[in-house]
Amino acid sequence: MTTPVHIVTGGTGGLGYWAAEQLAAAGASVVIAARSEARGEAALASIRRHTPGAEVSFVHLDLADQSSVARAAEELSALPRIDSLLANAGVLSTKGRHETVDGFETMMGTNLLGHAALIGRMLPALSAQPAARVVSLGSISHEFFRLDLDDLQSERGRFREFRSYGRSKLAVMTFAFELDRRLRAAGSRVSSLVAHPGFAVDELAPGRDILPRPKTGNAVSRAAFRTIGQGKDAGALPLVAAVTDPQAAGGQYWGPSGWRQLKGSPTIVSAKDYARDPAVGAELWARVESLTGVRFALGPA
Repeated sequence: MTTPVHIVTGGTGGLGYWAAEQLAAAGASVVIAARSEARGEAALASIRRHTPGAEVSFVHLDLADQSSVARAAEELSALPRIDSLLANAGVLSTKGRHETVDGFETMMGTNLLGHAALIGRMLPALSAQPAARVVSLGSISHEFFRLDLDDLQSERGRFREFRSYGRSKLAVMTFAFELDRRLRAAGSRVSSLVAHPGFAVDELAPGRDILPRPKTGNAVSRAAFRTIGQGKDAGALPLVAAVTDPQAAGGQYWGPSGWRQLKGSPTIVSAKDYARDPAVGAELWARVESLTGVRFALGPA
């Protein structure tokens, strides 16, 4: 039996780490693509410690640097097999507006543009596989915002961190659904899905010896979190389901089954209609290709 190969961006900590460990425990070969080699080595050691015989490796990838994305895409595309690319990595907080080395606002530049360029550059290699999947990381926060396609870089007015983060995750989801529409229209065997973890925190997850040390909290904070949330190990389950579940298919959105999708077992959930709007998706697609300079060779859906 051929061993499946899954690439996890940002697999050195948080949800990405847990997804990588769970995929390795299921017998897959896992490639962690991330920025810090020190954190990468710690994550690989932890996975091997908890999953004896795990087949895991590390590739350097800085999503905030388009030249690094290009190098990583070339290295990853040379793998003999790719079953999935889990586009998990992301920036949650920047403490004010900052820019990547390419001049993009950091959250949009990393969460959306870095991953979009990586996917676009790897699409030929993914297309060579029998049924590869691209799984993008969504967020409950997408429900609270709409995109300003004329101000994707948050250059106008006062910078609001949560708004910029929410818009970046909405953009990730909108782009991922547009990608799947275009893949289907092209008759591609690659599928694009979105998954989110609900409200997932380190404090409710088992301990792991990774860098930086995950938060443990205290009895009071853990009890409070437990009423509405779950550990990041449980939060990773919808991501892993989108990657591996035989029933998973392009265009689906996976998340927790519980109230407001905050916690629960992984299932197919609903995203707001705006994220699936083909007109918004097409316009965002054009902006992404223009900003990154990466062309997907996929026509309109």
